[in-house]
Amino acid sequence: MIPLSASTAVSAILFMTGLLGVLVRRNFIIVLMSVEIMMNAANINLVAFSHYLESMAGQLVALFIIAIAAGEAAVGLAIIIVVFRGKISTNVDEMNLLKW
Repeated sequence: MIPLSASTAVSAILFMTGLLGVLVRRNFIIVLMSVEIMMNAANINLVAFSHYLESMAGQLVALFIIAIAAGEAAVGLAIIIVVFRGKISTNVDEMNLLKW
């Protein structure tokens, strides 16, 4: 059996990696991938604590987060396609189409 501290440490490392990717990178695709990594880190934590507390609630919430992540990826990729067709750029700093 994997101890709770090991899965929490893996989750923390994944979350920090995702946070670093969101803060440092300027490519919109990399930012979306980093957000997905952070959601997966939260899922690891939820499942680990759910197993530790012998409850199914954390695993059910993790399933909902997976569904939300799939929707976020679809909407994010659609936005990237629309922006790329119009400006030929996926740089986050150059995208100001949603501003007035």
